[in-house]
Amino acid sequence: MRTRWIALAVIAVFFGALGGALLAPQPAGAVSKEMIELQQQVAQLLQGQQDLRSAVDSNNAALKTLVQQSLDSVNKLSAEMGSLQKSVQEVQANTGARLDTMTQQTQGLSDNLQDVQARVGKLSQQLTDVQNLLQSIDAKVSSAAPIGTVVPGGPTGAATPAAPAMPPISADTLYQNALRDYNGAKYDLARQEFSDYIKNFPSNDLAGNAQFYLGEVSYAQGDFKGAVTAYDTVLVNYPTSFKLAASLLKKGLAELELGMKASGTRDLREVVRRFAGSDEAKRAQAKLHEIGAATTTRSR
Repeated sequence: MRTRWIALAVIAVFFGALGGALLAPQPAGAVSKEMIELQQQVAQLLQGQQDLRSAVDSNNAALKTLVQQSLDSVNKLSAEMGSLQKSVQEVQANTGARLDTMTQQTQGLSDNLQDVQARVGKLSQQLTDVQNLLQSIDAKVSSAAPIGTVVPGGPTGAATPAAPAMPPISADTLYQNALRDYNGAKYDLARQEFSDYIKNFPSNDLAGNAQFYLGEVSYAQGDFKGAVTAYDTVLVNYPTSFKLAASLLKKGLAELELGMKASGTRDLREVVRRFAGSDEAKRAQAKLHEIGAATTTRSR
């Protein structure tokens, strides 16, 4: 029994020593080494975090710079576009007035191709008229005239030669004379000549042109009401005239001069619609822009 207790006591002492060894604190050197390694790892993590933050800040700064440069470029481009648009608007606003002045100065010189073709086609007739006149004069001068009117103070039976009959002026000559006087600002004479042309040659191809120039004479003299009437006559009586588009355009401009903005605007829009792409349509568009009117009416 006593032996048993001694064995138990020895076992207890053994396990007590083993437990104490296990539960005893580690040496100070081992703890210090682990702490140093942990601190180093934490320091490395902190340094990595700092490096990452620096890289992010640098990238953000570069990106911000690029965005600002892009905004500056866009703002500069917008300003240039605004300036360009303003210049275009000014040019468009001034185009109508400039074209009116240029057209007034070069109206006769830049007469349309149909006018030229018609005049060339009748040139031979004009030359024939002149040749016949010269031959008639030569014949009368060189030959003895029949006895007729007694010359006062002359011998009995003597007679004066019969005066040669002047052939009537040709249509083309009359038109050219009228156009020349119009270009020379001899408006009253040009008005009479164009009126004579319409009276004597109403079915001629250039009758509508002559009527148009009657409107041009009135327009040049500031008689805008008379000009409207003359242009309207072209539109009504000469629907196939070479000057149809020009008559409608100038009618609208004359109406604007009279303060008839509604009808003037309507006629200018009609020019754009009926004669799209023509010089008259471009002038009408420029004038509509100048007065702040749309080229076409908005559909409701």
